[in-house]
Amino acid sequence: MIAALPTVFLPADAAPPVVADFSNDTWWIVLIKAVAIVVFLLVSVLFAIWFERKVVGRMQQRPGPNVHGPFGLLQSLADAMKLLVKEDMTVKAADKVVYIVAPMIAVFCSLLVFAVIPFGPMVSMFGVETPLQLTDFPVAVLYILACASVGVYGIVLGGWSSGSTYPLLGSVRSTAQVISYELSMGLSLVTVFIVAGSMSTSQIVDSQQRLWWFIPLIPAFAIYIVSMVGETNRLPFDLPEAEGELVSGYMTEYSSMKFAWFFLAEYINMLNVSAIATTLFLGGWRLPVPTTFLDGALNEGWWPILWFVAKLWIFMFFFVWVRGSVLRFRYDQFMKIGWKILIPAALATVVVVGVYQGVHQFTDVPLQKILIVTAAVILVGAVVWGFVPEKKPEPPKPKAPEVYDPYAGGYPVPPLPGQVLPPSPRKQRAAEVKATASVTAGPAPAGTDESDETGGVNGG
Repeated sequence: MIAALPTVFLPADAAPPVVADFSNDTWWIVLIKAVAIVVFLLVSVLFAIWFERKVVGRMQQRPGPNVHGPFGLLQSLADAMKLLVKEDMTVKAADKVVYIVAPMIAVFCSLLVFAVIPFGPMVSMFGVETPLQLTDFPVAVLYILACASVGVYGIVLGGWSSGSTYPLLGSVRSTAQVISYELSMGLSLVTVFIVAGSMSTSQIVDSQQRLWWFIPLIPAFAIYIVSMVGETNRLPFDLPEAEGELVSGYMTEYSSMKFAWFFLAEYINMLNVSAIATTLFLGGWRLPVPTTFLDGALNEGWWPILWFVAKLWIFMFFFVWVRGSVLRFRYDQFMKIGWKILIPAALATVVVVGVYQGVHQFTDVPLQKILIVTAAVILVGAVVWGFVPEKKPEPPKPKAPEVYDPYAGGYPVPPLPGQVLPPSPRKQRAAEVKATASVTAGPAPAGTDESDETGGVNGG
């Protein structure tokens, strides 16, 4: 597998990607890593809540939290304690078991993603040589996508089991949202698989020794950035919990710690997608410095954890920046972006990258010719698409107005558009008299006034 990895985007002197070696790990090393990941995520969530309030406060020209602890750092801890001691209410109409299990599903699936995220290279941990990663396998990125897909069941089941209208609408929106934006996200990651030759996270990081993948894959990187905001239900794509429409969406009927689980899952998912972007597009834990600089010490030992966390928080700042800058989309606009823009663009990117890799590997065609032909094909396709006449739908046939009884419900109701009131009894009697008179008198002779109900001559 490693020998067949394409090195089109890598320099000739770059070493081929290698798989992380976990053969020396003992059960207690694995336990230490797992506990460290959970602690890292929980502390990061507390810091992210404070960070978001501070940044949005500065953007809105206000101080943000500044009372509890230095710089307000203990505000998140105070909020967590408030949720712990808050009254826990359960809706009577809820499905009790699913109502309680749903937030646990959301949190559990969000905690699984970091199991395959590499924090750094091989280090010595209590005398054991081990990589700074819990585990890895050849389809690690597919495992990440599977965890994200299963996690939406927590949102869907939470909205359905609440026995209320607004949570149900929020959960249905979430289903459509995740299906739409996971497609574009998965397609954007396929381009990384093509150029890296692997779906193992450690191999993908090692394949970026000299060049981060976001440079040659800028379109795929941009698609992933937009998709990850929609995937995590964040503004401007927080339609499943739109407060102005659905009160609080799928979380409306939750309180106390059950609400805290959903809240925790949302922020952990933000960390997850940021870590994926860092690993697959920004070189993971690697710092872009020459290997001769300080003898490569900055990319060895425990230092890479610092570079990984710094890159991760760049994406977290992006989340907060977008929240404070962009208004919420309408739901039709949101779905149009996913299905009509992101998915076609991601498919086109996969095709272009795949064709480029195939042509460059199996032929001796220069890179310049490949790029010229690709640009020409895209240009011709755009021109042809522009001249294709748009098929307009046939105009709907006018419908006869519906006659309805305004007193059918026991009290008068005004007509809706497309409805007409029945004729009044007096007009109906007048029409019947007119029809009877016209039948009795026969057709009017020439020169008579047809409007005269007696059939007399004009002026007579």
